[in-house]
Amino acid sequence: MRSDLKPNTWEFETEALVKPTGFREYDARWWFGHPGSEKAPEINLNGIQALGLGLGTLMHERGKSPHIVVGHDFRGYSLSVKQALEVGLMQAGITVHDIGLALSPMAYFAQFHLDIDSVAMVTASHNSNGWTGVKMGIQRPLTFGPDEMSRLKQIVLGEEGVARAGGGYVRESGVAEAFKADVTDGVTLKRKLKVVAACGNGTAGAFAPDVLRAMGAEVIEMDCELDHSFPHYNPNPEDMKMLHAMSARVKETGADIGLAFDGDGDRCGVVDNTGEEIFADKVGLMLARDLSAEHASATFVVDVKSTGLYAIDPVLMANGAKTEYWKTGHSYIKRHANELGALAGFEKSGHYFLQPPIGRGYDDALVSARCILEMLDRNPDKSMADLKNDLPVSYGSPTMSPSCSDEEKYAVIDRIVAEFERREADGEAVAGRKIVDVNTVNGVRFTLEGGAWGLVRASSNTPNLVIVVESPDSQDDMRAVFTAIKEELAKHPEIGSFDQEV
Repeated sequence: MRSDLKPNTWEFETEALVKPTGFREYDARWWFGHPGSEKAPEINLNGIQALGLGLGTLMHERGKSPHIVVGHDFRGYSLSVKQALEVGLMQAGITVHDIGLALSPMAYFAQFHLDIDSVAMVTASHNSNGWTGVKMGIQRPLTFGPDEMSRLKQIVLGEEGVARAGGGYVRESGVAEAFKADVTDGVTLKRKLKVVAACGNGTAGAFAPDVLRAMGAEVIEMDCELDHSFPHYNPNPEDMKMLHAMSARVKETGADIGLAFDGDGDRCGVVDNTGEEIFADKVGLMLARDLSAEHASATFVVDVKSTGLYAIDPVLMANGAKTEYWKTGHSYIKRHANELGALAGFEKSGHYFLQPPIGRGYDDALVSARCILEMLDRNPDKSMADLKNDLPVSYGSPTMSPSCSDEEKYAVIDRIVAEFERREADGEAVAGRKIVDVNTVNGVRFTLEGGAWGLVRASSNTPNLVIVVESPDSQDDMRAVFTAIKEELAKHPEIGSFDQEV
């Protein structure tokens, strides 16, 4: 297995290229490249085939049925990547059930629809063009965690893949139609809602408008035409460029809400009727309030990037709801919500895991959108802005991502964690206050006297760190906490230039 092959060479066309850092904590992503790109590829099609052989070998090792659902997102190279993956899977003796162009949640749905345990979805999610990746699972509705990813990495890089007879290919038809019908089953909005659906020219454009209309919404389409060059902005509902564009359209059309969908349709971003962006953790809190009123003594799981309001919200307390903070990452939150039997898991990035009886436990932006519209339907006298304004006040930042290479980011985080643990032990002030708690379940989340907090962790999917801050007091106080973090980041030369303000 090679990690240093150059394109346009004999070796690149005949050997497998797989960069080890592409194996993340809960999925796999590599820079695949595109015409005109100067960045060296991290994987080639032979490497993708080796990944398929490795995945099939892992399925056999874990005693799984030799059948797998496979789909791909709308990028210019995803079909060829998927086909290379399928060749490797078939080489391993696996029967591939190809559902074609799909959203990630459509692939997860197909596991139930076709009664197949395993899934491999070719997608780079919201990453920019040139990236590729695979989201995998062998136990529905869960996707891989560190244990499975570590073993898969070992199999692929160690060339431990085992070829077996019996592989096959089935082209499944009608899954997209069944998926749309399943999401909208039993939903008829009584309230006439005007909805801007922003898809960033990604795969969700083929699904979201139809699904929202089937629920009874009036839909204003925004960048819903499929175009894998992503001409306007990257389809990422955490990207302020996408949210600002949707905000302008909401205000221009007088819409009740704007819903932004990411490149593979598992995350949903929200703009209210005034055009104000609502960060996903606050939307999750609004949903938790609504759902806990319908389901007594509900439990929710939220990631460490999320607002501290879940722990102190008076409505959740009155409804008998409980909240547990857990590791950031769609696989972690999905798995922990499943283990606890939680009603839902919410991640600040916009992954929402609606468990039975609301959903099947996987992250589906269309199910999230359905729950948001049903919440509005149950509150006919309130706008989305009213529901937002009913929440306790807090001042939070967007999720920020200073660059730091995959090879260096975890060591950098270890040093930053140690520094904040030292400050807590020494009683050293941060932004003028003592640290009262340091949570190291995922990087470091330090909480100050008065409730303000900051988070610094390594991204699981990209060569970046992740920064979030919040204060219950004021915007200025939130900025003070952010400034303290920036001062710490400046001590580490491995971190790229970071001039963002909040």
